[in-house]
Amino acid sequence: MGLFDRFRRGDAGMVRGGPTGSTVRGSDTADATYLRDFVLARRGVEGFVEPRTTVSEVTLLLVAHDGEWTRRRVPSVQWAHDFANRLGVPSYDAAVVGIPQRMRDFNSRQKAAKKANPFSQPPPTD
Repeated sequence: MGLFDRFRRGDAGMVRGGPTGSTVRGSDTADATYLRDFVLARRGVEGFVEPRTTVSEVTLLLVAHDGEWTRRRVPSVQWAHDFANRLGVPSYDAAVVGIPQRMRDFNSRQKAAKKANPFSQPPPTD
C-alpha cells in the first residue's frame, strides 16, 4: 500500500470531505431514528435543510416551537424534505430562509442559564 492509497479506498460509512482530505461520517439509520424521535417528542417542529459544504454533508436542522433544536446528517436534500413530509413537518431550505430567531433565543437562554449557575448542566440539546 502506497502512502496515499488509504485516501483512494471507499471505506463503508465514510465520505471524503473537502480539500483537506478529511473524512466525515455519513448519515445512518441511527440519525434518522433520532430525528424521528425528536419530532414525535416535541410540538411545533419545523425542518431546515442545510446544503452540503466543504466541511459537512447535507444536514437536517429540526427546531421545536420553543427553539429547542437538533441537527443530524442526512443522505440528501431530497431525503430530508421527504422525511419531513412523511412526519407532517414543514421543511425549508436553510440557505434561502435562514435559521429561525427562536433557535437563537433558545441558545441565548441556555448560555445565560449556564453563566448564572456554572455548576449545573442544562439538558443537552441534541
